[in-house]
Amino acid sequence: MNLKQELKNIQKALLTGCSYMMPLVVAGGISFAISLLGGTATDSGMVVANDFMANVKIIGQAGLFMMVPVMGAYIAYSIAGRPGLTPGFILGYIANNTVGETGVKSGFLGALVLGIIAGYFVKWMKGWKVPTYIKSVMPILIIPLLSTFLIGVVYIYVLALPLGALLNFLVGFLGDLNGTNQILFAVVLGAICEIDMGGPLTKTVTMFTIALISEGIYAPNGMYRVCVGIPPMAIWLSSVVFRNKWTDVDRTAAKSAGIMGVFGLTEGAIPFAIADLKHVLPANILGCIVGSVIACLTGVESPVPHGSFITLPMVTNKIWFCVAIVVGTVVAAVVMGLTKKPVEQIKAKNE
Repeated sequence: MNLKQELKNIQKALLTGCSYMMPLVVAGGISFAISLLGGTATDSGMVVANDFMANVKIIGQAGLFMMVPVMGAYIAYSIAGRPGLTPGFILGYIANNTVGETGVKSGFLGALVLGIIAGYFVKWMKGWKVPTYIKSVMPILIIPLLSTFLIGVVYIYVLALPLGALLNFLVGFLGDLNGTNQILFAVVLGAICEIDMGGPLTKTVTMFTIALISEGIYAPNGMYRVCVGIPPMAIWLSSVVFRNKWTDVDRTAAKSAGIMGVFGLTEGAIPFAIADLKHVLPANILGCIVGSVIACLTGVESPVPHGSFITLPMVTNKIWFCVAIVVGTVVAAVVMGLTKKPVEQIKAKNE
């Protein structure tokens, strides 16, 4: 096996998964954001304005939920062809739901890993030498059944449990930081917010900040909620300022991501981060850290478990809340633009 070639194949699979996922991110994310217009911020989240907006919210949530199994399915499809779709869809769905006694949910990271595993497992199964009468039912019965069952069991009983232990450790770690070093705590919050962009680590921080809200402690949530819109807004800003570093398709998609960022939906950054992990991810982590530290130093607090500009009416120190978001966005956008190579240069290298 040529390791370098397989790594390229995996990268291609990730890009394929992103390309099929992106329309769901846009349709679901913007629909969800629209549903929050005119809503009321409460301690339990944003309450929509009326029944119509509640139905729009259902549409948005469906799109945002489906993007995870769709991504997993088409990662597997890129590696193994059509037989990879069934295990990819089902395993991606499982990754986006709680499983096992610990209730682990691995989100898009789990779907990504399971999509790759399913793709290679199905690809291996397609090479089996079987009798002709069995070969005809391989793609519609044996491959989807065995691959989904076996990988699903391995995920639930082997892969999910270590992830649950990691999340429990992280909650305890964050609790210690909050009591001993506020700046370090802000740095960790900012970094985690971007590391998996709505995945299990982000969900862990969300649960942690909501627990503190119930105790009347709003500062950690203020730091965290500054960060959630920075990644997608930074991608949009970078695509505007550094046009030669982004393709026409990227610049178009970045507009939708920017809108999602305004409404506090980090997921808009996922396709861009997966497509160019080494440039987009570090830049956004740095931007989120800067925004979180500014919020920490200026005493920004938020009693609402949602973030970005849409929650402005509910936060304290509104000016610094906005400053933290804007500065973090600018820092991430500039770092992204300076580190990414021009599109033409990349094309020339690949030719």
